[in-house]
Amino acid sequence: QVRLQESGGALVQAGDSLTLSCAIRGRTVGYYVLCWFRQPPGKVREFIASIAWTDGMTTYADSIKGRFAITRDNTRDTANNTVSLQMDNLTPEDTAVYYCGAGLTEKVVGREKNRNSYLYWGRGTQVTVSS
Repeated sequence: QVRLQESGGALVQAGDSLTLSCAIRGRTVGYYVLCWFRQPPGKVREFIASIAWTDGMTTYADSIKGRFAITRDNTRDTANNTVSLQMDNLTPEDTAVYYCGAGLTEKVVGREKNRNSYLYWGRGTQVTVSS
C-alpha cells in the first residue's frame, strides 16, 4: 500500500514559479508510476505529468509541456520518498487543486493520462495564481 501527501500549494502571482511535493509512504514504491493531476474550479480532474519510479520515464500533458517538470528523489530509503512538480511561468489558468497519485506500473503504462489508471491519491493542495 502507498500513502500520499501533497504540500507546497500557495497563492502566487502570474509569472511566478512554485514547487509542489508529494510525500510517499510505502516500501513498494518501485512498483508504481507516480502522477500529478489537477482540478480547476468547476472542471474535471485533468492529467498533468507522470513519472515511473524505476526508470524515471516521464509523460506530460501538452498544455503544460515546457513549463512544468516532474521529478523523483529516488533515495535508497524505500519507506520515504518524494515526487515533486516544478511549475514555472504560472498563469491564472493554472489555478486548481493539485493531486498526487500512484498506480501499479503494469496498470499505468500506455494509459498515463487516464485518471482511472491510478489506485492511490492524496488529498490535494491548492494553487491559486492571481493576475
